[in-house]
Amino acid sequence: MNLDVMGKLRRTHYCAQLSLSNIGKTVCAAGFVQKRRDLGNLIFIDLRDRTGVLQLAFDGITAKDVFEKASGCRSEFVIMAQGEIRKRESINRDIPTGEIELFVTNLRVLSAAKTPPFEILDPVNAGEELRYSYRYLDLRRLEMQRILTLRHRVAKIARDYFNDNEFLEIETPALIRATPEGARDYLVPSRVHKGKCYALPQSPQLYKQLLMVSGFDRYMQIVRCFRDEDLRADRQPEFTQLDLEMSFVDVDDVLKINEGFISRLFKEVLDIEIQTPLPRIKYEEAMRRYGSDKPDTRFELELCDISDLLKDTEFRVFSGALETGSIRAVNAKGAAKIYSRKDIDNLTELVKTYKAKGLAWLKLGAGNETSSYEKFITPEERTAVREKTQAQPDDIIFIVADPDNDIVFNSLGALRLELGRKLGLIDPAIFKPLWVVDFPLFEYDEEDERLYARHHPFTSVADEDIEKMEADPAQCKAKAYDLVLHGYEIGGGSIRINNAQLQQQMFRVMGINEQEAAEKFGFLLDAFTYGVPPHGGMAYGLDRLVMILAGKDSIKDVIAFPKMQNANELMTNCPSVPTAEQLEELGISYIRKPDN
Repeated sequence: MNLDVMGKLRRTHYCAQLSLSNIGKTVCAAGFVQKRRDLGNLIFIDLRDRTGVLQLAFDGITAKDVFEKASGCRSEFVIMAQGEIRKRESINRDIPTGEIELFVTNLRVLSAAKTPPFEILDPVNAGEELRYSYRYLDLRRLEMQRILTLRHRVAKIARDYFNDNEFLEIETPALIRATPEGARDYLVPSRVHKGKCYALPQSPQLYKQLLMVSGFDRYMQIVRCFRDEDLRADRQPEFTQLDLEMSFVDVDDVLKINEGFISRLFKEVLDIEIQTPLPRIKYEEAMRRYGSDKPDTRFELELCDISDLLKDTEFRVFSGALETGSIRAVNAKGAAKIYSRKDIDNLTELVKTYKAKGLAWLKLGAGNETSSYEKFITPEERTAVREKTQAQPDDIIFIVADPDNDIVFNSLGALRLELGRKLGLIDPAIFKPLWVVDFPLFEYDEEDERLYARHHPFTSVADEDIEKMEADPAQCKAKAYDLVLHGYEIGGGSIRINNAQLQQQMFRVMGINEQEAAEKFGFLLDAFTYGVPPHGGMAYGLDRLVMILAGKDSIKDVIAFPKMQNANELMTNCPSVPTAEQLEELGISYIRKPDN
């Protein structure tokens, strides 16, 4: 078919901008053909753009050439349509424009289209691999258009809010020195400096601290970051941070400014009032009650420590755990009506992924009790466990015992979330953000047999724990804080060290001597000798935040062109093998391993 050009025709309205108030007016709309219905002397076309769908009408008084063009339109053709808005005879209550239609007097077919490999509809009926191979088509769906529009709104609200609070948006480099003490870097070989590499930033951490040294006392940036780590539903190798830093502040100041942002964001995006100040829970309490440092507090189902009840047990699975760890339980109220033995086996496999050796359980059915552990403990111990967990008929008690408390917490924390979803305990309409504070400053790595900074090496120690830095660093608390929502960390940060001597002390505790510190961080330590204000900040995972606001379960759903599970992109077949010429320019060799 012969294709038209726009000529002097220009769009006057997006589809969803039109309503009953436009009846009788001449307008022009443009977009993709969602569907064509040909009734002989009457043709209807559903025109779709990023805002919604508008019905186009063609009938017996339509000009012959316009009617013929409409007859030739197929799904995903790109068209422009000019005409008069009129009231529909058959109202469609499912779409915002369902009471009107555009009677077309001028139709331009701007681009033809092949039959797409899947229908551009919601809900989508195509597999993930097919959709991401044709991501540009998948993005045409109104749901994807809604999500990316929401993402734009979140970014704009952030810029407006922080601008209103005297923050300056300043860009930091994307080619930086490799970051030690963090996740694995993506390296970029240098053509000019043979044998050397840049790294892509995992965060702008050091640069934003240097901006505080430079006197830019309030900084923010929406910045792309990179981490070469395994993917999960809430992780991608490249992601976006809403990054900020402030001078002359302590913990309360940073939390207050960010509570203002969260309150404004939820009001403008979801019309939800978030009450501030937000609740704060200490790290130790979060782990004890929820088994997680990012607890979902929309439902109860808290952990129960039963270690004291079984301290004299002869059951080796339990007694062995108490030497250095603990025994804790979760009572899943009413779960016996829902969970079969196979379901319990699946939960056992779930906790094993968190390094638990197994899952002990007691199922209290109506007159039919079964247990994996009760025959190994005394009647007194059995009664004590039931009473402390407040077990009733139709409940299931789940128990994890391990010499490593982290394993107990992590496995039961994951189990708790799974039970919450399965038992329908989570109301998706409820939003309960909270702060988790007083994190440990260090964590011990058994493999390396040394302490690492839990947050990063530039996090300040709590004022009351400064004296412990030399004598008992493992017991030090950090001036760190995480903003938690729906079981996700949506943002985190800390007050930074602004004293060169304390920073050197931090490095020493981590096993980094003065020479190594100077080699890796000499520029920062040198900057500190010229005066540095007290400062702190945080960073939001923008993708994760938008995922929650959009009601999605994966950040892939809120990123225009995400990577798949193995960090590749199906649409462009990325990553690719470098050419011999590229390698020669860079002065590096490339060893290709077999795909198997």
